[in-house]
Amino acid sequence: MRKLELITALLTAAAASAFGQADPPSRVARLNFQQGPVSFRPGGVDDWAAATTNYPLTTGDYLWADQGARAEMHVGSTAIRMDQLTAISVLNLNDQIVQLSLTAGSLNVHIRYLGENESFEVDTPNISIVLLRPGDYRINADGDNSVSSLVVRAGDAEVTAGQAGAFNVRPGESGRFAGVDTVSQEISGAPPLDGFDAWTRDRDMREDRATMSARYVPREMAGYEDLDGYGRWVNIPPYGMVWQPTTIAAGWAPYHNGHWAWVDPYGWTWIDDAPWGFAPFHYGRWAYAGGAWLWIPGAVAVRPVYSPALVAFVGGGGIGIGVAAWFPLGPGEVYRPAYAVSDVYIRNMNVAYVSNVAVIDRVGVTGVYVNQRVAGAVTVVPHDVFVGARPVAVAAVVVRPEMVASVRVTGFAPAIAPERVSVMAGAAVAVRTPPAMLAQRTVVVRNAPPPPPVAFAARQEALRQNPGRPLDRNQMNTLRAAQPPRAPMVRPVSQPAPAAFGRPVNGNPQPAMRPQPAVRDDRPPTAQPGARPAVEQPRPADRPAPHPVEQARPAEARPNVEAHSEAPPAKQGSKANEKNNKRSDKKNDKTEKKDR
Repeated sequence: MRKLELITALLTAAAASAFGQADPPSRVARLNFQQGPVSFRPGGVDDWAAATTNYPLTTGDYLWADQGARAEMHVGSTAIRMDQLTAISVLNLNDQIVQLSLTAGSLNVHIRYLGENESFEVDTPNISIVLLRPGDYRINADGDNSVSSLVVRAGDAEVTAGQAGAFNVRPGESGRFAGVDTVSQEISGAPPLDGFDAWTRDRDMREDRATMSARYVPREMAGYEDLDGYGRWVNIPPYGMVWQPTTIAAGWAPYHNGHWAWVDPYGWTWIDDAPWGFAPFHYGRWAYAGGAWLWIPGAVAVRPVYSPALVAFVGGGGIGIGVAAWFPLGPGEVYRPAYAVSDVYIRNMNVAYVSNVAVIDRVGVTGVYVNQRVAGAVTVVPHDVFVGARPVAVAAVVVRPEMVASVRVTGFAPAIAPERVSVMAGAAVAVRTPPAMLAQRTVVVRNAPPPPPVAFAARQEALRQNPGRPLDRNQMNTLRAAQPPRAPMVRPVSQPAPAAFGRPVNGNPQPAMRPQPAVRDDRPPTAQPGARPAVEQPRPADRPAPHPVEQARPAEARPNVEAHSEAPPAKQGSKANEKNNKRSDKKNDKTEKKDR
């Protein structure tokens, strides 16, 4: 009886959500590089798995870099790098904030761009750090001894420590903070680079060399930095400049070498095997021309909207039952996600690739898809391979062309419910895991994060009731209310300054607490005239997070190549905005030169 009541409540919540659905974030964190034993724990489960390159991390996920390991992930153009013996979790990740918990180890954060309404926060067991500007930051946490340190090599950071309020650590400075409620501080110059810093610098230099791809896609598109090393840009009418992979085998097709996983809040998500396999599978469209597959990035949007997999699923005909089958979407074809979103969100995630807004607004699937009849484009695997997050290429079923001709498009996600192995992104294997205390350690936060994800075991029955569709926010809240309360993993900072703050440490007098910085008025404007796709602004009731505008770089100006035909005209800003943009461009040019 209790289960029936809960399912009824969930269905009611799903119906209500149609009138007030909050859109999911338009960005994720991509795990793009790892060496050594790196482990991953998805939100909603208690077990660890081997980390997978190209996995999209979202709120509630954990990462652990064991002895001798290092890892790198990107949120747009921002690089977050982990040294060995480092434990982090994603407290919050949406369009306004990146909030990480660092309970042990070391992080290097390189921020290229920070939008006007964006915030980047790193929380440790005894301090909360807000990174205020583009720059380079080193953060260490020793939770066992309640000691954290921060090095600001470029940029500006605001530290909130204990009950003492907030103060700045400026470029070229480092700070050491000891204690929990009463936190002592030592401010000094930045130390020399160590091995981890040198590795980070080399990774930054590699990314700086990705100048060709930065001409045709925005740096806020996760994965752009890998395209130059694995393909080439060519001008193919009528698409314009497209990217062609050059390290693929004969007979290769998109969405064939990798596996599927269930990633909340997006549902079924493609995880590609290729080191470059992120941007071309979560943004843009694929076309087959001249005997080769070409990736069409679309019009240059400021921050393109992430999609879990830009494919269409098919069924019926001669394919049979007990399988999952799909092919890549082609130029001008609309993607409509299985998760609940507003009409504005759907327009924003398609407008860079589809010029006709009326086509975007059309509900349902169209009858003809350009890639459906391309030889080798349709991939078919058994149901168990799909749900089990097993490699697709080795298990793919050979489909004859006449069988493909009779299938029909059923949607953009299969009607298949996930299992626990789908969430773990693969079968259970022995992995290195952090000490339990690291994952359970409380951190100090400046901004209150959302509650932890609902356990997958509590969601599984509801997911089976509507297979293939993730639960929306109202359904998750209903399930959360029915679960036993969990111990809080964060505690908010306190503002009043105790008398003990600023006492000498190791016999050295401490500098006076710095005043809280003024409201930031030096950030880039949120709108900039130029060749951008027109993105509709939603009503206040259903407004997703604002998308910051990537600032123009003179060195990266496009050559004499016409824009893609799908790009709608850009909205022009006011004269006042143009003046602000010129000032912002000069400031960003100086920042970029300094970063390099």
